[in-house]
Amino acid sequence: MIYLDTSVALAQLLAEDRHPPDGFWQEALIASRLLEYELWTAINARGLAASHGNEVRALIGRVALIELTPPVLARALEPFPSAVRTLDALHLASIEFLRSQRQPIVLATYDKRMETTARALGIQLHPI
Repeated sequence: MIYLDTSVALAQLLAEDRHPPDGFWQEALIASRLLEYELWTAINARGLAASHGNEVRALIGRVALIELTPPVLARALEPFPSAVRTLDALHLASIEFLRSQRQPIVLATYDKRMETTARALGIQLHPI
């Protein structure tokens, strides 16, 4: 299963130069419900809701979303091996929760800080 970081989803939605191969979107994708809020905030901030709204809904519909449960929130309060931003801490805590449930998970991200911390936590990275 692939944990979808917001950086990858936004790269796809905004047609950035970097984006995963088409087959990536046929894989089993999972993310924190936080992904939905981050995507809509970014799209709305750019004034793209009318032109990109259907694409955002379709992308979110392809992803299994997990809630920010008390164990996830508690983990996000603990230290990480390197400095992380608040939302990244919540994503990484979500990944660690899935791993604690014995879910095989790899992280797809374009965020170098997230990548560094994930590696330090022993989280496998998806080659995108």
